Amino acid sequence: MLPETRAFLKVWDEEAGLKENIDRVRRDNLLGKSSRSRVDDVLAVLRQRYLGDPAIVKALTYMVKCGVPNDICDRIFYLYTADSDRLLHDIVVQVIYPNFREFLMSDISALVEHALGQWVSGKMTVSPWSENTIVRVRQGLLDALRDFSVLTGAVKKKLNKLHLPVQAFAYIAFALNARKMLPAVGTLENPEWHLFFLSIEEVEKLFLAAHQEGLLHYQAAGSVIRLEFPTTNIEEYAHVIVERSH
Repeated sequence: MLPETRAFLKVWDEEAGLKENIDRVRRDNLLGKSSRSRVDDVLAVLRQRYLGDPAIVKALTYMVKCGVPNDICDRIFYLYTADSDRLLHDIVVQVIYPNFREFLMSDISALVEHALGQWVSGKMTVSPWSENTIVRVRQGLLDALRDFSVLTGAVKKKLNKLHLPVQAFAYIAFALNARKMLPAVGTLENPEWHLFFLSIEEVEKLFLAAHQEGLLHYQAAGSVIRLEFPTTNIEEYAHVIVERSH
């Protein structure tokens, strides 16, 4: 739902509240959907992914309206989608990432379906799932990951090594740091970077690139890492991203 996400954020009225914006999008069919039920389905997903924190809504809205390139925004949308959908998150971090080099050129469908089956048999779901449910969930996960460019292929899904622009990396680092998920020691090893299939060396290179771009201050001395951002507010940091993106 990346086109719908961008369309929704472009028409977001910053002077109105969440309910008013959703009601207006639904009433005027600003997403251009064929039925009211389809509009409601899309709005429910967007609300779950992005609309829980007013500051995040303002940050995303500002970046989209200012024309930040899609490849930057889409990586940020992917982070928030994985946050809101723990099944999607865990499939990537716990199942695909540990095997991604092996499956770069192979159909990954069987790997994901096997993992889901193991979780179900291990009683890690609220209730038992039928085989049909497992297949349906697997397909939904693979389609979502394809839309976010994690996978490629219409039928056979193969892994696609994500390109993470430095501006998107810096925003994601800010968002994780704000949630206290990037401690001073262990920043490079944070498992959230596995969503983007980044090695420790690649994370460090991106921190250094972001430092050179003036997006953050990064300094490492042995195992001690110092990480600072030019602002403490994610809405204000979105302004920094916009400036550096143009």
